[in-house]
Amino acid sequence: MSYDTHETVKRLKGANFSEDQAEALATILRDQRQNDLSQLATKIDLELLKRDLTIRLGGMIAVGVGFLTASKFFG
Repeated sequence: MSYDTHETVKRLKGANFSEDQAEALATILRDQRQNDLSQLATKIDLELLKRDLTIRLGGMIAVGVGFLTASKFFG
């Protein structure tokens, strides 16, 4: 999603900001928006997390069953 800095500058100038103030603030807002969006997880990130958690949970269940079985026969 793009951010229209030109429109922001126009609106800020309409609110009595100077050209330099409007451009600086528009740049700050654009940079902040890009930083926020860069922290979002993608669908691929979520699928990888789901797979990893499924594998870990399966491993923990297998170890638990193995431990209970061993303690029944050898305990």
